[in-house]
Amino acid sequence: MSGSERPVLVYDGDCGFCTSSVRFLERHVPVQATVVAFQFADLDALGTTAERAQHEVLWIDRDGRVSGGAQAIGRMMTAAGGLWRVPGTVMRVPPVSWAAHAVYRLVASNRHRMPGGTAACMLPPDRRPGSHT
Repeated sequence: MSGSERPVLVYDGDCGFCTSSVRFLERHVPVQATVVAFQFADLDALGTTAERAQHEVLWIDRDGRVSGGAQAIGRMMTAAGGLWRVPGTVMRVPPVSWAAHAVYRLVASNRHRMPGGTAACMLPPDRRPGSHT
């Protein structure tokens, strides 16, 4: 994906919590990226895999560098600029990055229990209703 015009934010479009979270970000953070559900993304062209996209949100920089989880959210916030740059940068630097990773994993592991989450969020992607994989 080297040399893309915009970075790409890839999320799980079958997960209600993930979709709600992305819509919140689009409304409140000036996301300077193409936002796409992994089920509809050309993951090979983006330099990643379905296995990784099922596990965590991904940020693919214009240069093709792939970041996942809390690092992806931090890079997205940094790219948004303005005041968003500060927490985006801070959350990618140890020891804050360690805590951000732990919180991200906790939320991701329990996304079916989160607001907007559904039982489909806890199923393996190939067993979700209306599965695209």
